[in-house]
Amino acid sequence: MKKKFVSVQPVSSDAKDRFVNIMDSFHSCVVEQEENEMLFLASLNKCYYFTLPRGGNEHWKIVK
Repeated sequence: MKKKFVSVQPVSSDAKDRFVNIMDSFHSCVVEQEENEMLFLASLNKCYYFTLPRGGNEHWKIVK
């Protein structure tokens, strides 16, 4: 099965910290699971996992 990727951009200070210190500043994430309008994501280095609505939230936005 082919993996699906999305690119994210940190918005909040907490997300920016996680982006640099845990995700190694990689914008791409692997979509582990999709459920309704929610995405379950894993950072490329597999050190950070999080859920994100397709429209983004106060911490992250999805970039095209």
